Amino acid sequence: MEAPSAGRVGLRSRSPRAPLALGWPLPTAALCAYGFFANLRPSEPFLTPYLLGPDKNLTETQVFNEIYPVWTYSYLVLLFPVFLATDFLRYKPVILLQGLSLIVTWFMLLYAKGLLAIQFLEFFYGLVTATEIAYYSYIYSVVDLNLYQKVTSYCRSAALVGYTVGSVSGQILVSVVGWSFFVLNVVSLTSVSVAFAVAWFLPMPQKSLFFHHHHSHAQVSKETKVVECRNGTVLQDDPALKRVPGWDDVESNIPLNIEEHPEEQQEQKVDIGKVIKELWQDFLQCYSSRTLLCWSVWWALSTCGYFQVVNYTQGLWEKVQPSQTSEIYNGGVEAASTLLGAVAVFGAGHVKISWATWGEIVLAMFSLLIAAAVYIMDTIRNIWVCYTSYVVFRIVYMLLITVATFQIATNLSVERYALVFGVNTFIALALQTLLTLIVVDARGLGLDIFTQFMIYAGYFAVISVIFFISGTCSIIANYRRKERRRRNNTTENVASD
Repeated sequence: MEAPSAGRVGLRSRSPRAPLALGWPLPTAALCAYGFFANLRPSEPFLTPYLLGPDKNLTETQVFNEIYPVWTYSYLVLLFPVFLATDFLRYKPVILLQGLSLIVTWFMLLYAKGLLAIQFLEFFYGLVTATEIAYYSYIYSVVDLNLYQKVTSYCRSAALVGYTVGSVSGQILVSVVGWSFFVLNVVSLTSVSVAFAVAWFLPMPQKSLFFHHHHSHAQVSKETKVVECRNGTVLQDDPALKRVPGWDDVESNIPLNIEEHPEEQQEQKVDIGKVIKELWQDFLQCYSSRTLLCWSVWWALSTCGYFQVVNYTQGLWEKVQPSQTSEIYNGGVEAASTLLGAVAVFGAGHVKISWATWGEIVLAMFSLLIAAAVYIMDTIRNIWVCYTSYVVFRIVYMLLITVATFQIATNLSVERYALVFGVNTFIALALQTLLTLIVVDARGLGLDIFTQFMIYAGYFAVISVIFFISGTCSIIANYRRKERRRRNNTTENVASD
């Protein structure tokens, strides 16, 4: 797509959210390649056995109660600053930072020794997860609005395929080829290094949501289109003008200053105070909707529990069947749960249900199913039962979070999409930090892994009860409103007769 000139622009030349002149295939392909290699980490399903094994020789208390909590704390602390930095730096530098953090993380996994060094490693992994927002929001700054759905599916699919291929290859290399966990980490380091190299080929966006507004002529004309007619008269744009023959072919000449300035000089600089004020106003407007608030509450509560279960499930498996004495299939289970979850997500798009009426009840029932899966995983200490329960747990969560994403998105404009999801994730991390500090951290209760999972099962059961009560009250209120409306209509009909 050809960029417009500084002084004259055709009415049809660009939309207000126009992409870079390079078009969408190049940045989309580069971002997909980055997402694939960044998630192609065959050693990740075997992280806990690796830390507990002879390579690192850490104790269970050190790994579960002193190392893993660092990720939660660092993720929470870094999320909001990274959110602002992503917009201020225009995405690409933050993606590069994520790639560099991945390299540092896996380099330290190979060569770092001791408790403090591994805790520092977890901080870098927290930076990796905090900077994911740049990966998932970059593409919206360089492609047209009508391509959002397509490029989003491409980028998310690339990350999903990379994770699945990594998990499957890790399981094959361990079970069939007999490679050590150390060698798997070498493969992971190689893959994330390739991702970092690919990230340099991403085009640099010219705009962002808050800090870098470009007042191109098409954007100015969105609010007030001032056109110079052929006789030199300046008129306020009117819809009726669009019906004038040949109007679509007329080029508008929009006066900016006495001199023409390049588009780069028309960038509106926004200070941090205005950005935060704008974020706060958008926040209040978004969460004034009861429907959006309901799904957001479930998002935050369930994501908190999901993070805890996923983060510590390898520890539970290690206690049920130690990797030092038995064959483990962590990689295969992660791959199976991801693929089956993807199938469930695809099916969710074809489910016909009145979410406005039954949404909270559905959330309650499936949250109860999640609680049951976690409870079975904890109490029936058979590794295959644990694997199966974990697969069910991930499938149900991925299904519900997809529905929640859709329901929230239907109540939002594109501009507030990242804000609401960022706020929901931040609240989830705040809750997870509190839960980690009380239940997991050695400075808190420092509970054993089985007691932790019993608490997580109870946590999801409480979520189920909350949404069952709320959903029941909502259904009753809706029924009473319909009944009252019916009676009023009946009364009006009788009075008219």
